[in-house]
Amino acid sequence: MSIWARIFSAHRIPSGINLDVKAISNAIALAEEGTSAEIRVHYTICKGKLDILEDAKKVFNQLGMQNTKNRNAVLIYLRLNQKQISIIGDSGIHTHVGDDFWNAVKDEVIETIKSSNLTKGIEKGISILGNQLGKHFPPSEENPNELSNEVTFG
Repeated sequence: MSIWARIFSAHRIPSGINLDVKAISNAIALAEEGTSAEIRVHYTICKGKLDILEDAKKVFNQLGMQNTKNRNAVLIYLRLNQKQISIIGDSGIHTHVGDDFWNAVKDEVIETIKSSNLTKGIEKGISILGNQLGKHFPPSEENPNELSNEVTFG
């Protein structure tokens, strides 16, 4: 079995999880209009065997996010049942923003989830990421969508 078998479309949301994947995909598309960078959202309901950051890095690579032209992809990774989140960026963007930025976005997502809901929290994080990514990676004339905007689950 290939490693890709673990990653599949999020069209079936487990019961008890209130997540609007269409709204999140639309938020990604909107954010990416202002940048040449790429944003993905991936979630799981399984308890990870690895630290959440290590799991996020593994999924980042499984999704091929390290293959963007400018190494400027960002992953929002969620372990929903454990209420954990990790936001990681490839080397191209990380050199511009550093760890404090990722932590600030994560904190904003968590606060929005607490005060509103899960979908709104993720949309808020995507918006913040899009604004910051646009400063360092403005859209090109072609601005190809190098990665799918689809939310993945695994």
